Amino acid sequence: MIKLDAPIIPWIGMGNIDLYSQLSELYPLLTQEEVKVKLLGKFLIRYEINNSIDLWFNLINGKLFKLTALSNYTGTLFERIKIGMHIDEVLKIEPSFEYDEFEEVYCSNKGIYIETDPTNDLVLWISVYIKEIENQDFESGNW
Repeated sequence: MIKLDAPIIPWIGMGNIDLYSQLSELYPLLTQEEVKVKLLGKFLIRYEINNSIDLWFNLINGKLFKLTALSNYTGTLFERIKIGMHIDEVLKIEPSFEYDEFEEVYCSNKGIYIETDPTNDLVLWISVYIKEIENQDFESGNW
């Protein structure tokens, strides 16, 4: 079901999985693959599938709010940005990224987070998320 070479599309999804998908829709995927699960706070949960992709759900409404491409993901963002490339190259391709000192990630107002390795500045993961993630009532599932 996951397509590891599919494009990473801000506000939409990656790996043939769409943001806003229901947890129940992806149940077969989460039971067939080797999956690691982590509860984040009381109402958010992350499923990691084979070091390729993380699926982040809000348990109140059951919807997927973020997808993260990990080291085994080979698809690209904007047809050129990928896991393992140097952040300087990323910034040449997409100058909208700004470093957030507090979160220690590069953020774009286009719906993307990028984390880099602090020792060599290579991209470790790329996340796309929903527009409502910044809303005050996000965690309560009112989106």
